[in-house]
Amino acid sequence: MINRYRAILRGEKNPYYLEALEKDVGGPLYDKSYPQLWELHDDILKKDVPSIQLKLEIANRMMERCTMCEWRCGVDRKRGDIGRCGVSDESKVSSMFLHPGEERVLVPSHTIFFSRCNFSCVFCQNWDISQRGGGRYIRPLSLAGRLDCGGGKNVNWVGGDPTPNLAYIIEVISHMTAPLPQIWNSNMYLSKEGMKLLAKLMDVYLTDFKYGNDDCAEMLSGVQNYTDIVKRNHLFAEKTGDLIIRHLVLPDHLECCTKPLLRWIDENLKDPAVNVMTQYRPSYQADQHPDINRYLSREELRMISKLKNDYSHLIL
Repeated sequence: MINRYRAILRGEKNPYYLEALEKDVGGPLYDKSYPQLWELHDDILKKDVPSIQLKLEIANRMMERCTMCEWRCGVDRKRGDIGRCGVSDESKVSSMFLHPGEERVLVPSHTIFFSRCNFSCVFCQNWDISQRGGGRYIRPLSLAGRLDCGGGKNVNWVGGDPTPNLAYIIEVISHMTAPLPQIWNSNMYLSKEGMKLLAKLMDVYLTDFKYGNDDCAEMLSGVQNYTDIVKRNHLFAEKTGDLIIRHLVLPDHLECCTKPLLRWIDENLKDPAVNVMTQYRPSYQADQHPDINRYLSREELRMISKLKNDYSHLIL
């Protein structure tokens, strides 16, 4: 589990981004079309690490007709238009600090929380930043300097959700120099294009795998085609990075979500680490949904303990 991450901490490997910084673009990029840039990127990705300048150029072009996530709004965020995520041309950082509450192997994790999200979870515990927004823009060079000297074991991009801020994140990373693993802490509702930009840039995918079916995802997070998209992205992510999968158990959702989700992970992913979390508390708009407007019951906690034992080979 999480072998790449541990090797970077031991100094046996470099983070992907440091390798990407060393790669030569091989000529000017401004005169290439968007499809040509992708063709170049994908050809390199098959056998090597694409340059960070190439990834940044593609990400900035994507902003002009945004397809970062699977909402595929197509709005021109460079011009200031706003898509489903609520993010326009400037990424807003809500807070950043050394996070003591992440998984033990990650602590202290230099965590950057972005405002806004492409989900609308009715039970969101960070709803004040994911739905209301706020925060402030920090120049990429300035943020890179803080991360280089910040004292964390890694850099942890989260939200809200980091996906709408992908171009900004790549630009920040392009100014960094410290050998810090990069962590993508996300709901994993990215498009195929978004996932390819992360490939061989992120070392760890710290994922939020919420649901085992599409009906619950649409009812509680307002998203469509959830399982196909998120499963596809987990399968893609494990090809180049470590996987730490979080699953927050919701009351009355063990049979429809937790059990099928754990079964799929066990049958389809090679070496993930799974954190089954039981700290759910009703918040935000959970009172409008009777099934989740309570804490987990003793019987549910007993069933979760049994599940953890059954899938002990996965549990972090």
